[in-house]
Amino acid sequence: MIDTSAPHAEHGTLEDRLLGGLDDEQREVATTLQGPVCVLAGAGTGKTRAITHRIAYGVHSGVYSPQSVLAVTFTARAAAEMRSRLRDLGVGGVQARTFHAAALRQLQYFWPQAVGGTLPALLEHKAQAIAESARRLRLTVDRAAIRDLASEIEWAKVSMLTPSTYLEGASGRGEPGGLQPPVVARLFEAYEDVKVDRNLIDFEDVLLITVGILQEDAKVAATVREQYRHFVVDEYQDVSPLQQRLLELWLGGREELCVVGDASQTIYSFTGATSAHLLEFGKHHPGASIIRLVRDYRSSPQVVRLANQLLGSRRSGGPAADARWAQPLTLLAQRPDGPEPEFAECSDDESEAAAVARRIAALIAAGTQAKDIAVLFRTNGQSEAFEQALSAAGIGYQLRGGERFFNRREVRDGLLQLRGAARAEADDGVPVGQRVRDVLSSLGYSEQAPTGSGATRERWESLAALVALADELSAARGEGFGLTEFVAELQERATSQHAPAVQGITLASLHAAKGLEWDAVFLVGLSEGLVPISFADTPVTIDEERRLLYVGITRAREFLHLSWSLSRTPGGRAHRRPSRFLDGLRPGGATSSHTGGAARKRRELKGPTTCRVCGTILSTGAERKVGRCSTCPPSYEESTFEALRAWRLEQAKASDVPAFVVFTDATLTAIAEAKPVSLAELSQVAGVGRAKLERYGEAVLELLRDS
Repeated sequence: MIDTSAPHAEHGTLEDRLLGGLDDEQREVATTLQGPVCVLAGAGTGKTRAITHRIAYGVHSGVYSPQSVLAVTFTARAAAEMRSRLRDLGVGGVQARTFHAAALRQLQYFWPQAVGGTLPALLEHKAQAIAESARRLRLTVDRAAIRDLASEIEWAKVSMLTPSTYLEGASGRGEPGGLQPPVVARLFEAYEDVKVDRNLIDFEDVLLITVGILQEDAKVAATVREQYRHFVVDEYQDVSPLQQRLLELWLGGREELCVVGDASQTIYSFTGATSAHLLEFGKHHPGASIIRLVRDYRSSPQVVRLANQLLGSRRSGGPAADARWAQPLTLLAQRPDGPEPEFAECSDDESEAAAVARRIAALIAAGTQAKDIAVLFRTNGQSEAFEQALSAAGIGYQLRGGERFFNRREVRDGLLQLRGAARAEADDGVPVGQRVRDVLSSLGYSEQAPTGSGATRERWESLAALVALADELSAARGEGFGLTEFVAELQERATSQHAPAVQGITLASLHAAKGLEWDAVFLVGLSEGLVPISFADTPVTIDEERRLLYVGITRAREFLHLSWSLSRTPGGRAHRRPSRFLDGLRPGGATSSHTGGAARKRRELKGPTTCRVCGTILSTGAERKVGRCSTCPPSYEESTFEALRAWRLEQAKASDVPAFVVFTDATLTAIAEAKPVSLAELSQVAGVGRAKLERYGEAVLELLRDS
């Protein structure tokens, strides 16, 4: 690990100070200063370290001017983190922004000369505009539908679709908000009209208009290209077609581009993101340097092994899905051994949450800090049970995606007090951390945390996070970093919502956990229907769900706990099954139980998951029963199938029940194709349970022998 204070050291060569702590592959990234460069960086391999040291080495060696470098990433938090690291490396003049922030800055500057007049106001939330659009069309939509329609419009715009081209481009996307595609197209058009009437633009318009100006105004394009000569794009697997087009216009045909990404962490396809640009970088940039970072410095060998196994156990999903599945990087663990991942099966959601809370309490008692523990789930609706269990156990938590850190009253008050103290600051040699402690003590900060949980504890944790940040930045920045500089850093972080770590368990969705890491991670609710989610019904979407679980696993540094429950409510029917992704990952397929007794015996998930003919993942119950997809031809003899149908009809009439009650068509097809010769073989056919085996088994076998 590199000492980020090293660039400020007075001794040592430039190479020693900027490259000495990098591994061979990271050093190759940092010293390959001329593009095009593609860095394939696995989870925890130090990609941010590599690219920030590349920028710093390029600036300090005179190859780059800091003002000519634009580093682009996807979240304000990631951009703020990059700026902080670059300042630590002595290159604070480099611009690190999100695509939207960089485009908005250019649009604000060039709008008067390229378009004229005042830039329209920015529409930060689409809900009201979409609701008004629906009213204009006399459509009834609820809040959930409005959210879905907002997401669909965002997807359409970053996919560079217009209301007139939406129908063609949105083929196969279902019915967002319960509306048929032609109606969505009309709503999309009405939404654009509402914005024009109100003189508003949305975030996607920022990119679209900037692209339009750069395409049509050669003078503006030349000015931008003269300003920025070197580009770095982080999380390149997440670029949308619109963002890629903007990047191409910034470059203007030049090759001074370094992209960094990992196709195995592509989890935002539903927003229009695509890993195709990363995977095809060498094709579009012949002669590009391709560098792979595979040494994992984040996670223990046990966690890394599980992550590799998860991706390696993926089966073919058919030609179309296979073409979109990138060969994953095999991570090589660099940390010492840790505990084996834990797997736990619970009777219901309440039992699972209580068991997780008890395990967390044990970790905290053993010395793990609460801020270094996370509970991750597939949907935000799963959080309530864990919030209640943690509260009952007296364990503080923060819900990621809840109230923003810098919006909390105690944080706002703290910033106000620190700003006033900075104006009156005297150079008395008192460390920044101590000055911050002194100022915040009037708001309730103390060295010892208050006992228990509740509002008092939450207030203290917010103030303690500011103190910890002051200590951290003071150590990294060294001499010259005073209270004034700390307040400036806080103001910038407040703008980008780059919050410091707060004491308390983190509760977050798997999507919200991207880019973060903890010492201990609890992956919960890992049952079919949640992971993968029920609406992931194609091989491509199933693959994305696998990648999402991979992201969750690789958030853990040392301790990893995976759990699921058999029923939703206490005493409910145990109809749930563990996620198919856990098949082959659990040691011996065994599970542990938190139900108070021996491990519950359960029938393992069985039956083929891929078509035995073409290898496509089977997405419906009927297909799984038969063992092949609906588009592949059947392999049974027609006479056998018809004999089974005739026998079923006789049985149904004799029992006065519908024919499907005896056996469904899918089960008859599976029997005809399998042609079992014993009761044991017949029992393996999906849809033939114990009762039906006892009632119809001998008759079916006799019929098959005679046919």
